Amino acid sequence: MILYIVRHAWAEERNEEAWPDDSQRPLTESGCKRFSRLVKKLVKTGFSPNMIATSPLTRCQQTADLLAERIAGKPDIVPLVALAPCSDLDALTKWSAEHSEEQIAWVGHAPDVGRLASQLIGGESNIRFAKGAVAAIRFESAVQPGAGELQWLATAKLLGV
Repeated sequence: MILYIVRHAWAEERNEEAWPDDSQRPLTESGCKRFSRLVKKLVKTGFSPNMIATSPLTRCQQTADLLAERIAGKPDIVPLVALAPCSDLDALTKWSAEHSEEQIAWVGHAPDVGRLASQLIGGESNIRFAKGAVAAIRFESAVQPGAGELQWLATAKLLGV
């Protein structure tokens, strides 16, 4: 199984007047375009999650929508509170175990995505995820802390987008 961990794409700056509730802060137009180009490049390399779990916050839901729109078969998107800020790894691994898909994506927030990736590959430090970054972690069986192997971590800058 391959688990993709995705940090949401480029969002608007915090602005209490425009978004008094930060959970409603959206992606920028340029962030949407840049992330779409990143996904297009990744799809050419076999990136194709069958299901997408996302934080319920607007910027993550929009990122998940961009993923689904560009992947053949348009995978289902499932909002999970466990991916909101201060993500819950136990709940995420349990949710992932309940699904038999070969490729799943989790869309979340920094610094959580870095912490989750580190714990899944057996590390204790944080992996830095740039905005819109995607990591691929391979598991021989179920998604469990320490059982994953990092296959790659792609950023927009690395891919030239």
